[in-house]
Amino acid sequence: MFEDQNHKLKISKILIANRGEIALRIMRSAKEMGIKTVAVFSEADRNALHVRYADEAIFIGPAPSNQSYLVGEKIIEACKLTGAEAIHPGYGFLSENANFAQMVADAGLILIGPSPHAMEIMGNKLSAKAAALKYNIPMVPGTEEAIKDVAEAKERAVEVGFPILIKAAAGGGGKGMRIVEKADDFEEQMQLAVSEATSAFGDGSVFIERYVTSPRHIEIQVLGDNYGNIVHLFERECSVQRRHQKVIEEAPSAVLTEKIRQQMGKCAVDVARSVNYTGAGTVEFILDENLDFFFLEMNTRLQVEHPVTELITGIDLVKEQIKIASGEKLSFNQEDLKINGHAIELRVYAEDPKNNFLPDIGTLQTYKTPKGNGVRVDDGFEQGMEIPIYYDPMIAKLITYGKDREEAIERMVRAIAEYEITGIETTLAFGNFVMQHEAFKTGNFDTHFVGKYFNADSLKVEDETEALIAAVIASKLFEKKSDVAPSAEMLKSNSDWRKNRLKY
Repeated sequence: MFEDQNHKLKISKILIANRGEIALRIMRSAKEMGIKTVAVFSEADRNALHVRYADEAIFIGPAPSNQSYLVGEKIIEACKLTGAEAIHPGYGFLSENANFAQMVADAGLILIGPSPHAMEIMGNKLSAKAAALKYNIPMVPGTEEAIKDVAEAKERAVEVGFPILIKAAAGGGGKGMRIVEKADDFEEQMQLAVSEATSAFGDGSVFIERYVTSPRHIEIQVLGDNYGNIVHLFERECSVQRRHQKVIEEAPSAVLTEKIRQQMGKCAVDVARSVNYTGAGTVEFILDENLDFFFLEMNTRLQVEHPVTELITGIDLVKEQIKIASGEKLSFNQEDLKINGHAIELRVYAEDPKNNFLPDIGTLQTYKTPKGNGVRVDDGFEQGMEIPIYYDPMIAKLITYGKDREEAIERMVRAIAEYEITGIETTLAFGNFVMQHEAFKTGNFDTHFVGKYFNADSLKVEDETEALIAAVIASKLFEKKSDVAPSAEMLKSNSDWRKNRLKY
């Protein structure tokens, strides 16, 4: 850590070690700061928007990420070729890789992110819990170390009480996670969790926690500089998920009281302080039905959902990351930060909600984004582009902002209706379903929202209703122009037109 601000580092060129919408989003903030940018791209991204937007672009290999975006040596070599002094990893790929962070430091380059030490500690759920316990952060009852002996683990599970959750110590995204309802199923589920964790992360370490039956997923955004100053930028609610992965996020949460918000914020700052955290990070908690919260993990990077925090605070998180990496002190303190309005984000994935959210690939035959007051779209595609099979299927992040939650929801409904995508299936229709569901509108939901309320028939009914309304409108218009009633074929034609126009 720096002792004074005389250690400012001049960053004139940043390489963005990522692709798609997040690469573009970072480049735009850098451009506003007068900093030049370097894109890297794989064979699949040769014509991508981030490649065209950057000041320079370097080809780094074949389409599979393990031959391009995940090869740290290629990223560092691209820096040397272009003279970039710093690397912004975005999220995903190498963004939480402690070994890569060390490689960057050893090469004499600046990583726009935390230290390798902070990444390493917080990258493992067990070491993260151990660090957080130094500050008495609330934890879900369970084990504080990796499970080695199955019989002993089963005995501990009985003490904690079923249902319990077996979780992989490394990684995330729901991999290596098993819910166990009764003791008889414990051994089998533990073996499955260990096997999946080993396959996904190369680390079969697992631990157990009491399973919170109606959890909400609440996370706190933090920023820390190199002088020991750490602030939180309030919470984000991320409870609408499929396959343990977020689809809709909002800020602030509809259920937190000001007292709980302050308590969670202090805990998040303490977790960051436990590893001398620098840069932007997110401390994640689960909230139970009694509004008691428990530490879950820390993500040592920018989050996909960071725009909702930017909208309610007026802080550009990417610019703050760059300033911190340059050796600048935070220009604001906790008392300067206030929540203004409400923001909601929908992740627009190339997935089919009617088919268990399976990824879809193809060409964006139509691609028109919504516009207007309170609407933000972070994307990396344009009409005619292909959705590659090699990477995460997210097309865009659709974010709306309003003076309150009701207005933000209304704007999201309007923005979804204006968003035109054909050629592939997307999560837009699912987003519309959520926005208009009573549980979401009232804030009375948890991470089981999809399992409780959503099924494929929900969207089929919507499609049929849309088609019927279009047919009735067409009929009325025809009656005005002619005394002859429209034929069944005509109504079908109009119905099909409406369906095709609104196909998600």
